[in-house]
Amino acid sequence: MVFELGASLAFPDPSLADEDGWLAIGGDLSTARLLLAYQNGIFPWYSEGEPICWYSPHKRCVIFPDKIIVSRSMETVIAKNIFEIRINTAFEKVIKNCSQIRRANQDGTWISSDMQNAYINMFEKGFARSVEAWQDGKLVGGLYGIIINNTFCGESMFSKVSNASKAALISLCRDGHFAMIDCQLSNGHLLSMGAELIERKDYMHILNAEPDSEKLDPHRLNM
Repeated sequence: MVFELGASLAFPDPSLADEDGWLAIGGDLSTARLLLAYQNGIFPWYSEGEPICWYSPHKRCVIFPDKIIVSRSMETVIAKNIFEIRINTAFEKVIKNCSQIRRANQDGTWISSDMQNAYINMFEKGFARSVEAWQDGKLVGGLYGIIINNTFCGESMFSKVSNASKAALISLCRDGHFAMIDCQLSNGHLLSMGAELIERKDYMHILNAEPDSEKLDPHRLNM
């Protein structure tokens, strides 16, 4: 069943989402609504010009940082410092690059201008983070997402140079700040790096776990 959201700041029970995880339509992309959504395992996903759609998959694709699979070739890339990894130095550029990536079976981008503005606003208020791969002074890859307790809710990533986004993701997993990286939906690339599908109840248990105060130190998170 798909619900239509009204003006009130509320979502239906995520367990009521349809088979594909589609839960609701409508609402807005205000910081308050987005935070409420992510705190309840819900995220927006829709194309430019369409109504806002909200999803909560029954099974969630996640990476547990200590289980990430790093190939020998990637270990070599990391050891040679081919990329300089930076945090939160080019959030707007990362989301812009992610919006320009053309994906299979998709005519346009789901990262609409309204979506970009909403997440930039989240970043400016300290709720979002970018992990960037730089090479020779140029941004060549990266990812961005929302921070909820000890979970990094990943939104999108991009690469202009081979292995750039992988390097950013591995750095995110190895920095020790997060208990879980939420990848939302699975694909072959993520599964090859150790992503796995978990039940919604298990996802919500980890998402709502009491955060480690050290991990949420704003100075350590560069927020």
